[in-house]
Amino acid sequence: MMDLQKLATNRRGFMGLAAGGSAAFAMGAAGKPAQAQRTNARILILGAGAGGTAIANRLSERLDGAQITILDGRPQHWYQPGFTLIASGLRKADYAVSSTQQWLPRGITYVNEYAAELDPDANRVTTTGGQRIEYDYLIVATGLVLDWDAIEGFDLSMAGPQNGIAAHYASPEHAELSWQALDKFTDEGGVGLFGRPATEMKCAGAPLKLVMLAEDIATTKGNRSKCEFIYNAQATNLFGVPIVDHRVRQIFTDRDIAYRWQHVLKAIDPGTKQATYATPDGDVTTAYDFINVIPPQRAPQVVRESGLSWGDKWTDQGWIEVDPHSLRHRRYPNVFGIGDINGVPKGKTAASVKWHQPVVEDHLVSELAGREGTKFFDGYTSCPMITRIGRAMLIEFDYNDRLVPSFPGVIAPLEELWISWLMKEVALKATYNAMLRGRA
Repeated sequence: MMDLQKLATNRRGFMGLAAGGSAAFAMGAAGKPAQAQRTNARILILGAGAGGTAIANRLSERLDGAQITILDGRPQHWYQPGFTLIASGLRKADYAVSSTQQWLPRGITYVNEYAAELDPDANRVTTTGGQRIEYDYLIVATGLVLDWDAIEGFDLSMAGPQNGIAAHYASPEHAELSWQALDKFTDEGGVGLFGRPATEMKCAGAPLKLVMLAEDIATTKGNRSKCEFIYNAQATNLFGVPIVDHRVRQIFTDRDIAYRWQHVLKAIDPGTKQATYATPDGDVTTAYDFINVIPPQRAPQVVRESGLSWGDKWTDQGWIEVDPHSLRHRRYPNVFGIGDINGVPKGKTAASVKWHQPVVEDHLVSELAGREGTKFFDGYTSCPMITRIGRAMLIEFDYNDRLVPSFPGVIAPLEELWISWLMKEVALKATYNAMLRGRA
């Protein structure tokens, strides 16, 4: 029998326990708060997604007298790990939607606008409404933007069953439209095209999850023989961690999911239902009945124009130049990054955001206390890889592509297990919500 106490106290328990146990772990993980550090520092947080909201809550507990401002123009908070569940018909759009303000701590200033200009030399941000906000410390947690315009012929209004187009990364509502398109495809059959962009991206396992879920749904409906599934990989692997790549290839082969190497979606023609892919040998056009469109992903333009981005890496994407372990900017020491915006080798998942929190908190609070921070981020990334409804693999790894399972000897990371599914489908949201509150 599983040792629940062992699971509950494990240092990597972000994936948590099932249902109520997950929330209990998340609440207890924070422990007794340290004594608040007195300061009058002005701290500006760009972005009220998972990273920005969580660090706002943590710093409001750790700092006494700080002027904390959080800037984000979207009034809704999106639970993005739920988008795949919505796109596979397991949840409705409202499952992933809440109010941004409900998660924010009292005593901070919430500005419901976006940043229009970021000047790290002047320590100042100008908002879309014309406000100028000066800061002593800046935490960039803007997330990334989806470059839909990079897919020639595509517009988000095309998503849904009428065109056989899914765009489940766009929003909760588009994830639900994506399910309607997928539901129709797995009823009627035809050719389904899946894949991912060549840029870095949030939750790189999500495109793989969707094709496996689609195949499982068609099989459950008794329509598998009518459907052809093609996954278009941007590189010569299906997953960046070699041992995981090997396992996913095995699953694809066993379930007759075809895959093509170095095929990057560049254009679609909804009228003729043709998709064009860039390959090393030239463009390739494929007819489809269903296609899941995932565009290139980049830093927001205001960040790319700020001078915070790497100058010699990811130059087409604009991720900020932070130290991979301290998450502190390498040229602007009063700037930190949390979440997808960071220019680090791995870590664009909600689980990584959880482990960014104590590192940024430690280095910022330590500096205000006149000492050096000691915590570091090792690249921890978690991907609950759903392989079918009711089964998943709990894959966790670090910067060095080493598997770092939270529950060694209890949950095998490369086995398709019901408990791994339960953690994703039931437990993760409670733990995520606790993270937003700064309690996990």
